[in-house]
Amino acid sequence: MLIFVFTQLTMPLVKCPNCGREVEYTGNEFRPFCSERCKLLDFGAWADGQYNLPSETSELSEEDIDAIEKAREKETEL
Repeated sequence: MLIFVFTQLTMPLVKCPNCGREVEYTGNEFRPFCSERCKLLDFGAWADGQYNLPSETSELSEEDIDAIEKAREKETEL
């Protein structure tokens, strides 16, 4: 006696990075987004500079400023 077990093959689901909606990854032309709208909204945010890395701002100390001024004075003397 043969027993066949059929399992339903499911496509992997991913969440759209823009709206969070779960969509099938395979066969989705807009992946990882759920739609062209979400894809374009994300691209617009990127183009506007909303995705950037924070930079460390460093301020010069008085000692640094003095050292720079002394170096410039030495350059002008030569």
